[in-house]
Amino acid sequence: MLKTCLLSAAIALIAGPALAATEIVVQFPYGELFTETHKQIAAAFAKKRPDIKVTFRAPYDSYEEGTQKVLREAITKQMPDITFQGLNRVRIFVDRGIAQPLDSYIKADKGIEAEGFHQAMYDIGMQNGKVYALPFAISLPIAYYNLDLVKKAGGDPNKLPANWEEVIELAKKIKALGPDVNGVTYAWDITGNWLWQAPVFAQGGSMLNADESKVAFDGPEGQYAIKTLARLVTEAKMPNLNQPDMRAAFAAGKTGIHFTSTSDLAKVTTMVDKKFELKTHLFPGVAPVKGRLPAGGNVGIILTADPKKQEAAWEVMKFWHGAEGAAIVAKTTGYMPPNKKANEVYLKDFYIENPNNYTAVKQLPILTKWYAFPGENGLKITDVIKDHLNSIVTGTRAGEPDKVLVDMTSDVQKLLPRK
Repeated sequence: MLKTCLLSAAIALIAGPALAATEIVVQFPYGELFTETHKQIAAAFAKKRPDIKVTFRAPYDSYEEGTQKVLREAITKQMPDITFQGLNRVRIFVDRGIAQPLDSYIKADKGIEAEGFHQAMYDIGMQNGKVYALPFAISLPIAYYNLDLVKKAGGDPNKLPANWEEVIELAKKIKALGPDVNGVTYAWDITGNWLWQAPVFAQGGSMLNADESKVAFDGPEGQYAIKTLARLVTEAKMPNLNQPDMRAAFAAGKTGIHFTSTSDLAKVTTMVDKKFELKTHLFPGVAPVKGRLPAGGNVGIILTADPKKQEAAWEVMKFWHGAEGAAIVAKTTGYMPPNKKANEVYLKDFYIENPNNYTAVKQLPILTKWYAFPGENGLKITDVIKDHLNSIVTGTRAGEPDKVLVDMTSDVQKLLPRK
């Protein structure tokens, strides 16, 4: 009887922590890009913190869908404990009082700097002087080149285009190789007007003026950006394809130059599968000194207001955004981890062996925030801009980019909060 009791007590002690584990519910976007990444990080985390159980909800289809879902769940009290959202969505969760500040946890954790966390990471998720989010996976716009087609068109694979004039000229030559070949594709409709902001910021422009009362993308920088998009259609004969079809055409060897996010790199590399020589290159047309590129990707945000769950959620966040979790991000996606220790220690050899992944890392010095429009109409403004850009890409108004910009400016201005 005594042996039985002792055995039962031992089993209880072993099972106790598992039974008492705090459950943290996590939801993230784009399952095709991130499911494997989160699974691998969760497996590594479970070995170190068996007292915290991480449960995943089905991934959001997109950043927009993820934002709308959390806003609805905030009303019904059904939010996950941690949500991963687009970098440009932090603002709306702070404005609605949904995101939980992280400053007290960061300040209390004396070893956090040694784990690769730094001020630039905190800046990305900062609103109103407080940190509400941590960057998980960072992407920047880059160019993907099919070097086989570049060579056939007479281009120099060792001197790829540095500006849009050179891009358009090379794209025209590649297009001339045959009716089934595309010179260039540009993923203009990436969520949150990301590849509209990129050429504007690259010229040193901005979306709104300093006090966010007036549209600023109608200046010289925006005029240059919208004319360049129109030239891709009218001169380089860019086809009207959605993002999956652009990706598929490039991977099949039918497109010479493709502009999109670093996030596509792992998938594109797998799809290409050595059918041709793939090389990534810097985003063109970045002005010296003042030029910037918007950081894409997503951040982790703690939503739970329960103090006990918040403590566990912070441990999850710290691991996911720490060196080990960040290294897994780089190896399973095309994204860059913002964690210093991950890049300098865990990934040092990885970048040497995978130079295409290092292209975006070289652009980190010109990284800036992915802009989010203010007010209740912030998401609607994103759709308005997309509709106007669509009129150019479909060819409907490709011949009048100046007029499109005037109309777009007027429509956005009407939706801005009144000061």
